[in-house]
Amino acid sequence: MTLNLCVLTPNRIVWDSEVKEIILSTNSGQIGVLPNHAPIATAVDIGILKIRFNDQWLTMALMGGFARIGNNEITILVNDAEKSSDIDSQEAQQTLERAEASLRKAESKRQTIEANLALRRARTRVEVLNAIS
Repeated sequence: MTLNLCVLTPNRIVWDSEVKEIILSTNSGQIGVLPNHAPIATAVDIGILKIRFNDQWLTMALMGGFARIGNNEITILVNDAEKSSDIDSQEAQQTLERAEASLRKAESKRQTIEANLALRRARTRVEVLNAIS
């Protein structure tokens, strides 16, 4: 038995295929979803989506949004998403370093909040490359 997973951003369909299982980062922690999961709607945090597809694990960086699970269908609507295979490791590391520098230089409360958000996104992109896949 499988689940139909669809990951959408405002600009594109990132994933639309049947999978065996997912592990999703929500605002209240990670949840695992197998076939016949109870219906749920949840907020999606900035974090890693792990997908079991054809007996191997794939990873994707999600940048916050919402997910709806029910009837063996999972729809994830996020601000942005990147498959680990689409992320350039050198560019991701440089973005992380710039985000860390921006946080150190932040002076106002707004700059600090924006820098922290950029840092979380940059860390997730680097972590997805290092995740077991």
